[in-house]
Amino acid sequence: MDMVTPPAIHHALMFPGFDPVALRLGPLAIRWYALAYIVALLAGWRLLRRFVRLSPAVADDRQVDDYLTWATLGVVFGGRLGYVLFYQPSFYLAHPLGALAVWQGGMSFHGGALGVILATIWFARREHIALLGFGDRVAVCAPLGLGLGRIANFINGELWGRPAPDWLPWAMIFPRGGPVPRHPSQLYQAGMEGVLLFALLLALLARPAVRARPGTLTGVFLVGYAIARSVGELFREPDAFLGFLPGGITMGQLLSAPMLLAGLWLIAAAQPVAPPRGG
Repeated sequence: MDMVTPPAIHHALMFPGFDPVALRLGPLAIRWYALAYIVALLAGWRLLRRFVRLSPAVADDRQVDDYLTWATLGVVFGGRLGYVLFYQPSFYLAHPLGALAVWQGGMSFHGGALGVILATIWFARREHIALLGFGDRVAVCAPLGLGLGRIANFINGELWGRPAPDWLPWAMIFPRGGPVPRHPSQLYQAGMEGVLLFALLLALLARPAVRARPGTLTGVFLVGYAIARSVGELFREPDAFLGFLPGGITMGQLLSAPMLLAGLWLIAAAQPVAPPRGG
């Protein structure tokens, strides 16, 4: 009897065998996910130096240099704490020291975003700079980290998509996702949360009328991310330890809802700031 290969398996792409370690320096191994964080923070820092000078200027180079440290702490501690509280609270309640093992993976964007927001509020008050104007410039840089992080997820072969239809030409079999061809949802999210959102924010940043309404760009980022994340979750396989929440939604969609509301409020509440009078 002839064995027939199911069409979905026959046409599926095989996941490339990437080395999870991006760079080895003697005993030090830098993984792709860590490299994504490093590159995103450095690139964001350089861009932020340029963005804060745009009229109306909101900070200087020294302040941006100092802010990088606080942004890094906000991303790392907020991202890890968010993962612990939002995704696996019962596990880490039973294994509290495991929450410190960041090298084992497990970061939440929503937690990282909250950490950066708190760090930005604290920094703006400390430096006596306009919070919303500075936050707008930071928001434009944020999609860099989102896009690079999703690409790192793909390279690591993690957070794969849901089963794909037989006709999808780029359906892929992930080594840890079983024999079922799946959506490469990490790349979908990299495109939406990273490339498209960054392009939109850059285009808006170039408009003086938008920059003159502090809070607008931050609001657009929050709304844009919430929509992109919620759409991406339609193709992404939910975490095995969580599954679907009541109503068929995912944790990512649930956590994006307050971001959407906050973003809409910021856009609606943004008021134009009059340019300073000449001497």
